[in-house]
Amino acid sequence: MEALNNRPFFSSWSGGKDSCLALYRAIRQGGRPGCLFTMFAEDGRRSKSHGLSSAIIQAQARAMAIPFRIGRAGWDGYEQAFLGELEAMKREGIGDGVFGDIDLAVHREWVERVCASRAVAAHLPLWQCARRELLAEFIAAGFRALIVVVDRTRLGEEFLGRELDARTVADLEGAGVDACGEEGEYHSLVIDGPLFTAPLPVRAGAILRRERYSFLEIGLESEAMGEGVGHG
Repeated sequence: MEALNNRPFFSSWSGGKDSCLALYRAIRQGGRPGCLFTMFAEDGRRSKSHGLSSAIIQAQARAMAIPFRIGRAGWDGYEQAFLGELEAMKREGIGDGVFGDIDLAVHREWVERVCASRAVAAHLPLWQCARRELLAEFIAAGFRALIVVVDRTRLGEEFLGRELDARTVADLEGAGVDACGEEGEYHSLVIDGPLFTAPLPVRAGAILRRERYSFLEIGLESEAMGEGVGHG
């Protein structure tokens, strides 16, 4: 990864382990986090990638003392909305972006294409690293994450709510899936770690199902549950 040399960057933030580890590496390699940037559904209630509420993402941002920015779009208008946010961040002096992609070429091609079109430098600090080693690094660094989404065609709902620790990793591999979940077997929510001033006070709610995916409703101890997960 090209050195950021104290330049401000945005973190393309899903709320999960890969975006978090990419952020962690970028900071350790000299970057200055300007904001967490998350794309939400058009109504702004749920994140596009992990179906997380804005309250959860904002709680993560507060715990890390990093400003939080959201874009809103349906899938049809996703790229145009993303480009608009890149333009806005560039005007605010943030010309670098950090992404958590590991080895899926189609993801890297999209990221580099859209960033280059707005003269934003894309950084992928996890790129081509061994998936299993990244997961081990994440856990060893002291981060904690919960499994909050599973693809039921590949993984059972009994994994929802489990913390990503050594035992869970072994059970994921025993279930015949990639323990890093890079193929979409599951998504995670980071709740604590070396970037956090305090762990998130989260609580689990109902399991919600959309097509082949199951989402564990996650709220904060102080908020009411029941918004529901949209198709984002």
